Amino acid sequence: MLAAILATGLATGAVYALIGITYNVMFSASRVMSFTSGQLGMLGGVFGTVFALWLHLPVLAAFVLTLLACAGVGVVTEIVAVRPVLANLDKHLYVLSTLAAALLIQQLVAIKFSTEPQPFPRLLGLGAGVLDEKFWLPIVAGAAAIGILEHVQRRTLFGHAFLAIAEDSYAARALGLPEKRLRMASFAIAGAVGGLAGFAGGELMLSYVANGALWSFYGFVPVALGGLGNNRGAIIGGLALGVFQQAANFWLGGIFVSIATFVVFIAVLLAAPQGLFGTQAARRV
Repeated sequence: MLAAILATGLATGAVYALIGITYNVMFSASRVMSFTSGQLGMLGGVFGTVFALWLHLPVLAAFVLTLLACAGVGVVTEIVAVRPVLANLDKHLYVLSTLAAALLIQQLVAIKFSTEPQPFPRLLGLGAGVLDEKFWLPIVAGAAAIGILEHVQRRTLFGHAFLAIAEDSYAARALGLPEKRLRMASFAIAGAVGGLAGFAGGELMLSYVANGALWSFYGFVPVALGGLGNNRGAIIGGLALGVFQQAANFWLGGIFVSIATFVVFIAVLLAAPQGLFGTQAARRV
């Protein structure tokens, strides 16, 4: 039983962590917490089913097309729901604009795809029991995502420009960095990461329109626990959340899982408002 709790918890937590990274990538270049993050994960599962099962494409082709499609949705989100708001004096309107975009995506999927859980293709056909691929694929995807992002941000010119925009957008613009293009690129990358979450977790969580709203919340918890903008913290927070949920489900019952999650979440934030791995922002005087 312990092995099953750990396997399911770590796999679920890896999906939450990837959604948390999606939040972080969008926020880093725009200072916008986009509520479409969970919907991008949901679209990863939906596109995976459409490309692999409905259109009978090879798994690799379905995977690449899924990431491209989700990246495209991310770019559209930036253009439609974020860019007009950032040009407005009241920039906090992104709360409404991105929420509206998330609801629009959810309704379109419900109409065009299905409101019921749909099967997801078997990707590699490897493993059985707690070593089945549906348990370790999300973990591998999370490790790959954080590794690639860390390499890009720390070892490439694009990554340095990206970090400069995240650190001080005004100074970065003064130096001639293309803020709008970098922000659009960040939403494309975030869309691909969200698509990766849904695709890698599809065998475990299926293709289900309701996953979008669920992941939007549970994907934000690792961000708050790990510290806003801290991808490594999001990975640790997501894995811890997934294991805690599965343990609470076993010991307390499914009806109390959300209550237990809220209690622990609030307790952690009261103890460390900046997150377990976050740093307090310094204010110049």
